[in-house]
Amino acid sequence: MKIIPGEIKTGNLHALLLGAVAPRPICFASTVDKDGVPNLSPFSFFNVFGSKPPILIFSPARRVRDNTIKHTLENIYETKEVVINVVSYHMVQQTNLASCEYGKGVDEFVKSGFTAIASDLVKPFRVKESPVQLECKVTQVIETGHEGGAGNLVICEVLCMHIDDKVLTDDGKIDPHKIDLVARMGGDYYCRASGSAVFEVHKPNVQLGIGVDALPDSIRNSSVLTGNNLGMLGNTASVPVVGEMLQDDRLYTIVREYENNDAGRITALHLYAKELLDAGDVEKAWQILLSGE
Repeated sequence: MKIIPGEIKTGNLHALLLGAVAPRPICFASTVDKDGVPNLSPFSFFNVFGSKPPILIFSPARRVRDNTIKHTLENIYETKEVVINVVSYHMVQQTNLASCEYGKGVDEFVKSGFTAIASDLVKPFRVKESPVQLECKVTQVIETGHEGGAGNLVICEVLCMHIDDKVLTDDGKIDPHKIDLVARMGGDYYCRASGSAVFEVHKPNVQLGIGVDALPDSIRNSSVLTGNNLGMLGNTASVPVVGEMLQDDRLYTIVREYENNDAGRITALHLYAKELLDAGDVEKAWQILLSGE
C-alpha cells in the first residue's frame, strides 16, 4: 500500500496514522475555563520534549468530522494553564469515559468518577488516582492548520511534578511495573506497558558499538541470526578474542556431532548462540559463535 495524504479521505488517513505511530502515551489533561469550570479529557498526541526547561507537548486536534475544537483547547486559550495526569492501567476505563463529548460546563471529574484535588501552582485540578500529575503553564499554542484533523500543539512548561511514592524504586526512580502505564494504539486498541511487555535494551554510554558491518562474514550473513541478534553483537565495543574452547557440554556435543560437516556445525552453533542472545547473554553467544570460525 502506498498513501499520498491528499488522495484519500482525512478520516482514513487519520486511522492509518494512529495505527502506524503507536503506542502513544496518554495526556489526561485537566483544565478550567475563565470562570473556573473544570474539564477533563485524554489526548494521545502527546510526549515530553525537554528537561531544561521541562517541556511537554500535546495536541487537541480539530475534529475531523465537523472541524470544531475541543473544550480543553478553548480553556487553554482562556487560562494558559493545564495539569497533565498520566494514565495507568487501573484507571483506563474511567479515562475512556472522560473522553465522551459532554456539553460545555459538564464536569468530567464527576462523570468519570475521578477525584479532583487542588494543585499547588495552577488553577486546574489534579486527578488523585493518577500516579504522576504535572502542573504546567502553557507557553505557546502552534496551530498546524485550520481544517478538520489539523493539530494544535500545546507547549507546556512543567512547574510542579507530583509522584506517588508507591511507583518508585528504592533509589527514587519510577518502576515501569509499578506505574503500570497504558498507551493508545489505533482504533479501540490500547497496550499495557508492564509485565512481559517491558524489556531492556542496553546501550553503551561511552564506547561505540563496532556495528553490524564489522561482524565476521559468517555471522553477518547468518541464515539463523535475526536483525535483533546482529544488533546486539554489533553493539559490543570490539570482537572478543577467544582463547581456549569454552567449557560447555552443548558446545562439545555440537563440535563432535558435526566434526565432518562444516555447514551443519555453523548452523547448530548459530542456533545455540541465538538462544543465548534472546536470553540476553551476549558474551557467551560471542564465544559460541567464534568457536565455529
